[in-house]
Amino acid sequence: MTREPPVHPLATAAAPACAGPRADLHPPSWQVPFGACDSHAHVIGDGLEYPFVPDRSFTPPAATERQYMRMLDTLGMTHGVLVQVSVHGTDNRLMLETLRNHQRRLRGVAVAAPDVSDAALRDMHDAGVRGLRLNVSVGGGVGFEALEMLAARIAPMGWHLQLLTTPARLVEVASRLPGLGVPVVIDHMAMVPAADGVGHPAFQALLALVKDGHAWVKISGAYRISAQDRDWTDVDPMAQALLAAAPGRMLWGSDWPHVHFARRMMGTGETLAILGRWIPDRALRKRVLVDNPTALYGF
Repeated sequence: MTREPPVHPLATAAAPACAGPRADLHPPSWQVPFGACDSHAHVIGDGLEYPFVPDRSFTPPAATERQYMRMLDTLGMTHGVLVQVSVHGTDNRLMLETLRNHQRRLRGVAVAAPDVSDAALRDMHDAGVRGLRLNVSVGGGVGFEALEMLAARIAPMGWHLQLLTTPARLVEVASRLPGLGVPVVIDHMAMVPAADGVGHPAFQALLALVKDGHAWVKISGAYRISAQDRDWTDVDPMAQALLAAAPGRMLWGSDWPHVHFARRMMGTGETLAILGRWIPDRALRKRVLVDNPTALYGF
């Protein structure tokens, strides 16, 4: 779907406005199992009460708690995992408030600097946070120089580290991940372009990590790595290779509200519907949607 970028009063040349999610939501044709989890989505403030960081890469419209919960309900998701959006940096307040309002249903992944206080970590844990995100892909994140320091901080709480990376940076950092002593989750199939396929060095590194039990992968964000405007069938070989390599290490997420897209906006239901193509087996879909996130996030 193509539309003009929205007008946002806080948009800049360095952080242009991006579109909000489409209002139409359609569940897939196949039955979503009870206990299913959307393991990757964001809530976003208006930039005023919850300020945006100056070094952000985009300026999104608000994505509210009410909109988010409606999305989960419409797609048939029992649970959800909120990931701190990059535009709010280490100010996790909005995400934590949403988690506290739905503690039996939601978990979270926060963003924090290595010098975050023990009290702040305990407060996050009590709210439902179960991991910290590092980000070298877009502005507003904490980088990979903090990997070992943050791993040591969160290991006693049983948390994980989540990485939003570029393919090149994954190749650079892959050898450090097995020694961290905490689970590692890789976002969006490591952002390897579908055109580069399973033979790309970063994708081969990703396969090795999951086969050896050193990482989990979110088979999400297909529209971010595809050359296609819809259906994203060029991503199929990559998703299926990951599922074949380590089905017990795969997670699915809608990536709602699909930030950083100015004009072309996909339907959120489409991001779930393609699992029917990737995973025709009902038992394996349950494993990816229910069993795996239950184990990692502690629902």
